[in-house]
Amino acid sequence: MNKGAGQVTAWNVDTQLDGNSVLYLEEMYERYLQEPDSIPASWQHYFDALPQVNGQDRDARHSLVKDYFRAYAAKPQAHAAPAANNSADLEHERKQVKVLQLINAYRFLGHFHAKTNPLDENTPAFVKELTLAYHSLSEADLGTTFNTGSLFSSDQMTLRDILAQLEQTYCGHVGVQYMHITNTEQKRWIQQRLETVRSTTAYTHDEKLEILDRLTAAEGLERYLHTNYVGQKRFSLEGGESLIPMLNTLIQHGGTLGAQEMVIGMAHRGRLNVLVNVLGKAPGMLFGEFEGKYSYTGRTGDVKYHMGYASDMMTPGGAVHVAMAFNPSHLEIVGPVVQGAVRARQDRWDDAGGDKIIPVVLHGDAAFAGQGVNMEMLQMVETRGYRTYGTIHIVINNQVGFTTSAASDARSTFYCTDIAKMVDSPVFHVNGDDPEAVVLVTKLAFDYRAKFDKDVVIDLVCYRRHGHNEADEPSATQPVMYRKIRSMPTTRERYAQQLIAEGVISAEASQERVQRCRQQLTEGAPTVPHLLEKGKVENPHPVKWKRFVGGAWDMPADTSVSAETVRELGEKLTIVPEGFQLNSRVARIVADRKKMAAGEQPMDWGFCENLAYATLIKEGYPIRLSGEDCGRGTFFHRHAVFHEQETGETYVPLQNLSPAQLPFVVIDSLLSEEAVLAFEYGYATTEANMMTIWEAQFGDFANCAQVVIDQFISSGEQKWGLLCGLVMLLPHGYEGQGPEHSSARLERYLQLCAQDNMQVCVPSTPAQAFHMLRRQMVRDYRTPLIVMTPKSLLRHPLAVNSMEDLTERGFQNVIDEIDALDPLAVTRLVMCSGKVYYDLLEKRRNAGLEDVAIVRIEQLYPFPEADMNALLDRYPNIAVNVWCQEEPLNQGAWLSIQPSLRLVLGGLARLDVSSRPASASPAVGSAKVHAAQQQELVNTALGIVES
Repeated sequence: MNKGAGQVTAWNVDTQLDGNSVLYLEEMYERYLQEPDSIPASWQHYFDALPQVNGQDRDARHSLVKDYFRAYAAKPQAHAAPAANNSADLEHERKQVKVLQLINAYRFLGHFHAKTNPLDENTPAFVKELTLAYHSLSEADLGTTFNTGSLFSSDQMTLRDILAQLEQTYCGHVGVQYMHITNTEQKRWIQQRLETVRSTTAYTHDEKLEILDRLTAAEGLERYLHTNYVGQKRFSLEGGESLIPMLNTLIQHGGTLGAQEMVIGMAHRGRLNVLVNVLGKAPGMLFGEFEGKYSYTGRTGDVKYHMGYASDMMTPGGAVHVAMAFNPSHLEIVGPVVQGAVRARQDRWDDAGGDKIIPVVLHGDAAFAGQGVNMEMLQMVETRGYRTYGTIHIVINNQVGFTTSAASDARSTFYCTDIAKMVDSPVFHVNGDDPEAVVLVTKLAFDYRAKFDKDVVIDLVCYRRHGHNEADEPSATQPVMYRKIRSMPTTRERYAQQLIAEGVISAEASQERVQRCRQQLTEGAPTVPHLLEKGKVENPHPVKWKRFVGGAWDMPADTSVSAETVRELGEKLTIVPEGFQLNSRVARIVADRKKMAAGEQPMDWGFCENLAYATLIKEGYPIRLSGEDCGRGTFFHRHAVFHEQETGETYVPLQNLSPAQLPFVVIDSLLSEEAVLAFEYGYATTEANMMTIWEAQFGDFANCAQVVIDQFISSGEQKWGLLCGLVMLLPHGYEGQGPEHSSARLERYLQLCAQDNMQVCVPSTPAQAFHMLRRQMVRDYRTPLIVMTPKSLLRHPLAVNSMEDLTERGFQNVIDEIDALDPLAVTRLVMCSGKVYYDLLEKRRNAGLEDVAIVRIEQLYPFPEADMNALLDRYPNIAVNVWCQEEPLNQGAWLSIQPSLRLVLGGLARLDVSSRPASASPAVGSAKVHAAQQQELVNTALGIVES
């Protein structure tokens, strides 16, 4: 505990303590025994004044004494019979407790002494709790035999042997943090695995040569690139070459234990090496990319160190499909994307325990500690909608972030991995210059994940031989570090010398392996020994994206349904189990929906949305809907989940449409936008046939996930050829609720639109929402759908539909004037989207204007040019065209849609705009000012001048 942490003002112990204070007092005393400076000075003075016990000035911590007796109960045969009550026996028993404290101290703190840093392994830290003196022991006690308690060893050992085992287990090239884990079984499992082998293992001759070959391949590729492509960025793995035998071990060991797919996410550092030497990408392909020989027909493409890849590897347990995710160099954002892709695969494979599909996420040390998305991602690991049964996290710990030294400025925690302790994950720190220790830790981490379905972290402590990229000069900012690095042999050189000394290989044979590697690179063929020929392994659960390739956004789609279907599914959506007590407001909504299903009452937004999901499920499209309040809906409209008012039980009508129906998954997510949206993107790019929806609590909350929108959703198809049908529902509308609860920042999405990369829609009626959602799935077309969903329109008396609106038409990109105006008499055309339409309509009707037509553009992108041209043909006498929006002039759709409007109107047509004034903020904070602005922009659009 940090000094002063959790301190309270010291009480006057004579007057403030009573019988109810015993737990507080015991906790304070435990802290005093462990670290006196961690409690207030007045308490220190009080405990210092306590009488001595058996002549000792310090008592044993009660928690450790309890551990001693637990150990006695577990291994009573290891303890001597009760000693006679004499001073020598009492002194031995006192020291016995101290020995157990020492064992516990190594388990807690041994990692601080571990030689895990290849740049500083000969200068271990000083930890007083790991000294004999701290535990009132001395060198004179080294020959004394003590009971070993819960240590996995002989029942009795001399203190010298106990120390040797503890040092070898916890202070060698492996350092372990696991005593923070609350689950005793997990801690004992780790202790058993480490202490029985003392954190070492014996490898066979062939296993050692396999490790050497992987290091040779890793180093060889980097040197080849460094020689042949001088000055080109490659974000070298040099200094961290042990990553290659680590990943190779993960695949081979994982396959042995039954893994069938592994999804890897990593940043750009070391990516090229992993692609070639782990996934088996042909070096010739990579070299062609360096030489610019590959073009991306019709797409922008991406740089080579952002590209993904997939291959099949043979393992002792069968074939394992390995996929590396495409991702930008935006540090850690790929983590939750991989989680979503893995969850989609696990759901498809019905992999309920996560044994077949394994997520592996690689991190940089500075990024793992510094990027908040990691905290969000880790908070997902045990949640119902996002669990993947444990991720293997690998931190490539270069000990520097670009030019920021980790020790001083990169973080406040001692380790870059300390964030993982938040979710009780063990952390295995390992020296990257000891590849055998790396392989040991890799198998241990995989086995832990397989056993306990939990995240586990490997901290591969290494270094970066060059700068952030190969053009940098790292000694400008880290001169001492890089002076040392330049004097060090490479990991491969170290290990080769070790094997030569052990007689495993001769120096000549070692050098022959280097030459052979060089020759393979020159030939350009794949070099991975376990690589299977593409197409040789048949995927038992394929996803067919081919039918969506080349699809067009305006291809026809029949989204209408029969009245019988509406009645049938509408009835099922309103069934409430017998004895299930609904909230009174919800009960009224359900009663109204019964009437809607029967055609006795106009249909509102909530009913049509739920009905859209029901019809899609019936037609073979499962649904996944997530967001912070999506079960009920932030604005009390959806009610996809019923809550029993007495017991708290839930009932989901959409999960009870038929006995063998497809899944409807609805998740009230953790309070995260960035990680959750990234997860859903990963899910949607993996599942072609499942409608994946993310709903923001308020539309502007998506700002917190802007990197996902910019780097993946809007550009993933252009950069990587990834199709994605993700739906984003963003509540949007100006209701006088202030700047942060008005705008979903429509302008940002429209600014990102190009090359038909997304669809941006603003449906103004429940039926439009119904058809829009259905169209997203029934068309052979997949791009993300961005929807500005309403708030007040959810219950607006005019925003309703009849049965015919669902059964006789589909989604309308443009909705013409609905009143019976004479088209020839119309001289003013007002175009708009969303809620402002109803304000315009009401004002126009009240003012009795017969020469103003109001048109709704429901799909803003791709712009429906053909629909607009057909509509404009009906109004030959238009003199003034107006675009009306609620948003300020510099926001909303105006700046993006203006060129498209001018194109269909013609260059000479007059086009005005009516909006709020340009503003740095989305909306005003005063409801009164809001109302005045709204009235003014409506009047201006309609050409009304009020005195």
